[in-house]
Amino acid sequence: MDRRRPLEEALDALPGGLAARDRSAAHRIAAAVLRRAGSLDAVLEPYLRREPPEAVRHALRMGAAELLLLGTPPHAAVGGAVAVVPRPFAGLVNAVLRRVAGAGPAALEGLDAERLDTPPWLWSSWHAAHGPAAVRAIAAAHRTEAPLDLTLAPGASRPEGGEVLPTGTVRFPAGTRVTELPGFAEGAFWVQDAAAALPARLLGARGGESVADLCAAPGGKTAQLAAAGARVVAVERDPKRAARLRENLSRLRLSAEVAEADATAWDAGGERFDAVLLDAPCTATGTIRRHPDVPFLKQARDVPPLAAAQAALLAAAARLLRPGGRLVFATCSLQAEEGEAHLGTAAALGLLPDPVRPEEAPGLEAAVTPAGSLRTRPDLWAERGGMDGFFVARFRAPGG
Repeated sequence: MDRRRPLEEALDALPGGLAARDRSAAHRIAAAVLRRAGSLDAVLEPYLRREPPEAVRHALRMGAAELLLLGTPPHAAVGGAVAVVPRPFAGLVNAVLRRVAGAGPAALEGLDAERLDTPPWLWSSWHAAHGPAAVRAIAAAHRTEAPLDLTLAPGASRPEGGEVLPTGTVRFPAGTRVTELPGFAEGAFWVQDAAAALPARLLGARGGESVADLCAAPGGKTAQLAAAGARVVAVERDPKRAARLRENLSRLRLSAEVAEADATAWDAGGERFDAVLLDAPCTATGTIRRHPDVPFLKQARDVPPLAAAQAALLAAAARLLRPGGRLVFATCSLQAEEGEAHLGTAAALGLLPDPVRPEEAPGLEAAVTPAGSLRTRPDLWAERGGMDGFFVARFRAPGG
C-alpha cells in the first residue's frame, strides 16, 4: 500500500523468502486487509485518539482482519500484531486489538462496507458507467475471494469436483490448488477466469486460419486459439512475460509462434491475418476479486494514458487484418474509458461492428449490450462465485 507494489511482487521481495505455508498465510492476511481496509479502519477509529504511524496502522489492520474476518484466535492475532510494531507502540496495539476482539465480528455490522472498501474515484466512475445498483453489487462482489476457473484442452476430461459453467469453463472453489488437480502436469487445462475465456471464443478461430494474438502473455487466449487449430502468432513485448508464455504453451503441448515485439510497431513482415485478438493492457479494475491490491496500485490519473495506449493498439490491430478479417478487442477493466469509449475509436478507424449475439454468451445474455458488445461484471453469476469484469467488442474489416 505504501509503495504501490503488487502483492505477489512484495511477497517475492521479502528477505530470505517465505516457506510455502507462511507465504500462503501472509497472502491470506494481506488480501483480507486489502479487500476490507476501509471497514477495518472504521472499526479501529473509536479506539484511536490520534493517528498512529503508518506501520502501526498496518499492524492494527492485520490484527483486526485476523480477528474479524479470518477467525484467528485472539491471542494469536493480537500477539502477531504486537510483535511487528516498534516497542513504544506495543501497548497501544495490544489494548486496541483486545477491544476489537471483545466486540467481535459484530463490529462490522451496520457499516456501509461497499462505500468504505471502494476508493472514491472507483465508486464515482462505476456509478456513472454502470448505475447505482450495479456499483453496490460490484463492490459487494469484491469482498469475496474468486474461485478457480479452468479452460479444458480439447478432449481433456473434467477434473473431479469441478462445476461446468454455461460458457464451458470449469469452476472449482476458492483456494483449490491447481497444481494438485489430476491432469495439470499433462497440460489438460489452464487457469483462466470464465470472463477471460470469452474474447477468444467470440473470435471464433477455425482450423487453418491465421490469427494474431496481441499482448498475449501469459498465454491463456493464445492456448485457446491454438487449440482451435489456428496458426497463431502471439505478440508480447516483455521478454520475461514472453518466456512465461512459451513455458505455458510447452506444458499445454500447444504450438504458436511467439514474436517479442511492441504490438503498436509490429508489421508481421507484411502479413495480413484472418483474425486478430487484442486483450489490451489496462487498469485491470475488473480483476479486483483476484487481485485486491489493484485499488491501491491504480489511480484515476492512470486511466487516460492507458486508454490512449489502447487506442494505439486498436489501430495497430486494424492494420493487421485482411479485408473482411475479424477483430476482437477486450480489456479486463470496469472503466468505460477503457471499454465502451473505444467503440468510437473503432468507428474512426473504419472498422465495422460485428455484434455479439446473445446465444454466443450462454447464461450471460444480459451482459450483451444494446450496441452488441459484451460487458461482464464481478456480480454476474453471484450465486456461482462471480466473474471478472471485462469489456469485449467484435469488429470486421471492410471488404472481403
